[in-house]
Amino acid sequence: MATKNAIHPHYYHLPAVHKTRLPATAQAYQDYAIGKNPRQKSANRAVKLAESLSNILNLQIETTIQRSLNRSNLDVLSIEEKHNTPTTSPKEDISAKWREIHGSRDWDDLLDPLHPWLRREIVKYGEFAQATYDAFDFDAFSEYCGSCMYNRHKLFDKLGLTKTGYNVTQYIYAMSHIDLPQWLEKSRFVDTWSKDSNWMGFVAVSDDQESKRIGRRDIVVAWRGTVAPSEWYDNMQRKLEPIGHGDSKVEHGFLSIYTSKSDFTRYNKSSASEQVMREVKKLVDYYQKIGEQVSLTITGHSLGGALGLLNAYEAAKNFPNLPISVVSFASPRVGNIAFRDELYQMGIKTLRVTMKQDVVPRMPGIVFNESLQRFDDITGTLEWVYTHVGVELKLDVRSSPYLKKGLNLVGFHMLETYLHLVDGYHSSDSGFRADAKRDVALVNKDCDMLVDELRIPPNWYQLANKGLERNDHGRWVKPKRDPEDIPSPTMESHNYHELELGDSYGIGSWFGVSI
Repeated sequence: MATKNAIHPHYYHLPAVHKTRLPATAQAYQDYAIGKNPRQKSANRAVKLAESLSNILNLQIETTIQRSLNRSNLDVLSIEEKHNTPTTSPKEDISAKWREIHGSRDWDDLLDPLHPWLRREIVKYGEFAQATYDAFDFDAFSEYCGSCMYNRHKLFDKLGLTKTGYNVTQYIYAMSHIDLPQWLEKSRFVDTWSKDSNWMGFVAVSDDQESKRIGRRDIVVAWRGTVAPSEWYDNMQRKLEPIGHGDSKVEHGFLSIYTSKSDFTRYNKSSASEQVMREVKKLVDYYQKIGEQVSLTITGHSLGGALGLLNAYEAAKNFPNLPISVVSFASPRVGNIAFRDELYQMGIKTLRVTMKQDVVPRMPGIVFNESLQRFDDITGTLEWVYTHVGVELKLDVRSSPYLKKGLNLVGFHMLETYLHLVDGYHSSDSGFRADAKRDVALVNKDCDMLVDELRIPPNWYQLANKGLERNDHGRWVKPKRDPEDIPSPTMESHNYHELELGDSYGIGSWFGVSI
């Protein structure tokens, strides 16, 4: 379901999306379940017991029917026919309504039902976030473990994203001065590309054709997250650290990743904050100077969603008139209520895509969270309580006939699972879209979520022969990387010297930390 505000008449200019009503039998059951049956009367204990048993029986029947419907829906789908259809929807011209799609009205009346224009944009930004996983070198036997496997000019070509209409302009690297379990991927070798840093994402910008379609020059920042177990987030709950000059506070570990730097490292002499802000400023200045409308869209999954909020906070401080939106997936809570309120006051628009079965969006603050605001009259505003930010689009694994229904914490958290559900989502009271375009096989890239009938093996996404190649002598060896794909701190910092930032730029002055 989607959390929304009141409907604004401005949205009536968008093409209408008809809501799907529940069948009459389902509506009758729903009315009965919530006590709307006009014939229901007070009864003695025996009658109440009979009614309780009836409710249980009805619930069991409904559950059985729903499972049967899910299975039958899958049976009638022609998998062979799906193999011969496009995996993306046609690109519509959204230039006239880009502000609404970008969140100017908090996506009011666009989420339930989900407008097809918005669905396509959510998937687009989600695929940018997924690219930070697909191109990441997780191989501990590689001396480049923790880096991107391709240089920025080849990234989208290697990942099949050239049709998105964006070009990567800068890579982002991050480190941390505190010990964060399961975050920093390291090579087993002593002689490695970096002992302290990981590739953390990229900055990209829309090309002329895509900019014409979407109505502005769109700068995208995509942050890599983590697929570590949920306990990882428990380890992050060290403390809330002040940012800015008011009562705003954010989680200490997230802030450390975003702001840490060291003169003794090769890739983080500048923090991730400084790297991304330099590139964003360069692009904003360039395109605004030639008279173009510019927007900033920040995306990320899991930890990447948390870093995205910090990035949006800093960008809004430095570019007060720039339209800024965050599209996050499975993001944890980042800061306190004052941090949320400050983001709202700065006009940052945030769309949080969550899943009912995923535990990570409930952290940190499973118990002490925004729900305690109802007691503000008694306790006053609690500065140490974590809270979510923005509008929520809530998905449910059970809506898809393609997904297994058992417990799978890793699969529930995977970004590809989210993108599959977004692609199939129509509304909170309707089933999975029959005309969903995205390739279902992508769900099983790094998990085992697809039903066995699809015959898609789990965890299938890997390099051929796990990266080994047979050389001219017939021996299996790990090949050397192409020189152009080897991380180079000289090349990565080249763009930084093209533009000198004033002292007002950089996260230090806003976050109250020494960088």
